[in-house]
Amino acid sequence: MALIEAVCVVHELRPDDPWAGNLTAIDKRAVTGRSMVHRLGVEGDRQMDTQDHGGPDKAVYAYAGEDVSWWAGQLDRELEPGAFGENLRTTGLDVTGAVIGEQWHVGDPDDGVVLEVTMPRIPCSTFQRWMDEPHWVKRFTDHGAPGAYLRVVREGTVAAGDRIAVERRPAHGVTIGDCFLRFDAEIGQRLVDAAAAGDLDLAPVLRGFAERSLTRA
Repeated sequence: MALIEAVCVVHELRPDDPWAGNLTAIDKRAVTGRSMVHRLGVEGDRQMDTQDHGGPDKAVYAYAGEDVSWWAGQLDRELEPGAFGENLRTTGLDVTGAVIGEQWHVGDPDDGVVLEVTMPRIPCSTFQRWMDEPHWVKRFTDHGAPGAYLRVVREGTVAAGDRIAVERRPAHGVTIGDCFLRFDAEIGQRLVDAAAAGDLDLAPVLRGFAERSLTRA
């Protein structure tokens, strides 16, 4: 059974790049009770780098508890909910294998929140500094489990323990892992074709990647 293990929002803003003097909202911690999920994310959360984070297509970030457990073993440290900057830590769900455009129904079967998988997370220098692990961006990339950004199709509330049901999965079959590990012309073509057929609301960022992959081919 797929479940929400934890719901996380920003705990406090922290200094990021000491040379730039900017702040980051990557420090996220688990909250108790039910949290409202709006079109732009979980209530109480925020993003500082709005050019690369947030917005309707990156409203919520989910990371699998199974991948967290793998990393905890590799790093020999406990990784509390929110350690990867995730809003939702899941269990029992193959996040890397999620198809772009598939929809997750979270919570009450007759109500609940509906979230749509849009794109993988791309690791950045802020993530590197936050994790404070050598060569973190390369290690995270090589492992190939980036987590998934989600858009909010239907607003509502979520809480730890809520069930996740995959209720729609587009036929194109391109997964989060495909986009992260091998974004070639074939992947780009499948996404563009699915969007043209009305089977996929392709996020502009991903459309840009797809079109560039076709141009290079």
